[in-house]
Amino acid sequence: MKKILLASTMAVATLAAPVSAEVLKIGLATAQTGGLAGYDGPVIEGLHIAVDEINAAGGINGNIKIELIEKDVRSDAAQTAIAVQELADEGVSVLVLPCDADPSLAAIGTVTSAQIPAISTCASSPTLPMIGGDFMFANFPGDNVQATVSAEWAHQQGHKSAYIIYSPDSQYTTMPLYFADVFKALGGEMLGEDTHSIGQQDFSAIATRIAALNPQPDVIMTSSYEPDFPSMLKALRAAGVTAQMIGSDGIDSPTTFSLGDTGEGVVFTTAGHATEGSPLADFNAKYEAATGSASETVFNAVGYDLIIVVAEAVKAAGGSTDPVAIRTAMAELENVRGATSLITYKGTNGMPVREVTLIRVKDGERELIGQPSPTADLIPAPRMQ
Repeated sequence: MKKILLASTMAVATLAAPVSAEVLKIGLATAQTGGLAGYDGPVIEGLHIAVDEINAAGGINGNIKIELIEKDVRSDAAQTAIAVQELADEGVSVLVLPCDADPSLAAIGTVTSAQIPAISTCASSPTLPMIGGDFMFANFPGDNVQATVSAEWAHQQGHKSAYIIYSPDSQYTTMPLYFADVFKALGGEMLGEDTHSIGQQDFSAIATRIAALNPQPDVIMTSSYEPDFPSMLKALRAAGVTAQMIGSDGIDSPTTFSLGDTGEGVVFTTAGHATEGSPLADFNAKYEAATGSASETVFNAVGYDLIIVVAEAVKAAGGSTDPVAIRTAMAELENVRGATSLITYKGTNGMPVREVTLIRVKDGERELIGQPSPTADLIPAPRMQ
């Protein structure tokens, strides 16, 4: 993980600053170590860029500076609950939670009782705001929406049969169940499914089972991420399985593009793609100017978007830093221009309406397939596993 030295990283030194009309305290309870650090780390880099940009311009509305108070929850649900309580006690107006629904949900008690709006960095489970209540928000396209986009693409490519591999260990890794619902609704045939544990490295049994199928599935869909996905893909290819692999945002990382021939042709959904002159291209230029390195993942821009959403909510609340006023304003935001997408919360339960991007790995690089809008009637309802 690249390290960037930005002014906002010094914010912890000002923990004692009182809440006032000129300071918006945002508490970050995110995973800077552990299994989720590969996602929260890039998000927080982008988040810092947005904070520095806003503060350099005088703050939100030109007079409300943002102060960050940061705590590492080590990818642990219990630690997330502790950190969120500490941040609430310090008087933050907004909470930022880890990039997964399960640790974020550990903060429900404090978020609800303290009435502080909380937004996950990049959790995509539509069950997060459904379970989390009125003060819980997400910041990423929902799993059910991503799965609808990928299933419709598979159907349009003429694929007739599919197999899913998922993990029941977290809400996010059950995304393939949404894919199966949509694929079947489109007339596709599911040839089977397998489950695995998060962190599992030996996928030879699953690969052997799929290789023995006759006929082979046209498509295999999974939302597994690092380090599981590379191991799974290598095992499948080693077993002679050549089916189209479809993944999700969890594999939007440099690792996926460094797998050589094994990774070629993999298709996945994510939150955006930089085209010439696009807001995401502009953000990537800011990132490179701030860090000296090119952005390697969309999660940097997703962090930038999160702060833009918070700033727009404060503006809509008339410049108030009151948590309840910010929550009320955030729930009514519509067409906020982020680096990755227009973002709307109005009319939702806290799961944003955002664009979904389909990417294919080609010659070790990103190839944009498209940014299609899913058919609304096909999007499955959120489901608990």
